[in-house]
Amino acid sequence: MTSQNGWLRQRAENPEHSQWYIKRFRDLAAEGQDLVGEARLVDALVPRGVRILDAGCGPGRVGAHLATAGHDVTGVDLDPELIAAAIADHPGPQWLVGDLSELSLPGPPFDAIVCAGNVMTFADPDTRVEILRRFAGHLAPGGRAAIGFGAGRGYPFDEFLADVTTAGLTPDLLLSTWDLRPFTPDADFLVAILRHP
Repeated sequence: MTSQNGWLRQRAENPEHSQWYIKRFRDLAAEGQDLVGEARLVDALVPRGVRILDAGCGPGRVGAHLATAGHDVTGVDLDPELIAAAIADHPGPQWLVGDLSELSLPGPPFDAIVCAGNVMTFADPDTRVEILRRFAGHLAPGGRAAIGFGAGRGYPFDEFLADVTTAGLTPDLLLSTWDLRPFTPDADFLVAILRHP
């Protein structure tokens, strides 16, 4: 059976896709591009030195910045090539290969979860609620999750927000960008700050 996970489907269609993605972000970093807007927002949500989960961490750009800011970061991604790049480029955080719909990490809960890079739109639609449930189960009481993705990617914002409620999370704040612009009905991007009730 063909996976309904969009990332795995892209890898199956183009075995070089992961390496292209890794190179793209290494090149952007070398050019001095700002690649840590998501991390700045999450850092502002929490006190210094807390546990943060980078869910769908890719090659580690967000989690690495949060670790540099003094947080205890664990990054999880489905793609072993992206995790290998995160380990090579950003030693320090814990980088793990794993499926977010099966997330079961030991240790105390996380004070924050960041899920950037359209990760939720790549997930198999049948696993999206379960991923959000797993996030809820890994958040400390009062902890918050910041999830961002673009419109037109097969996961309408209203469907996502219904899934959030089903999963036991509550929206605290909806934005249209990682740099804190308010969410509007015509926004082409959503950053949802969710809390564990």
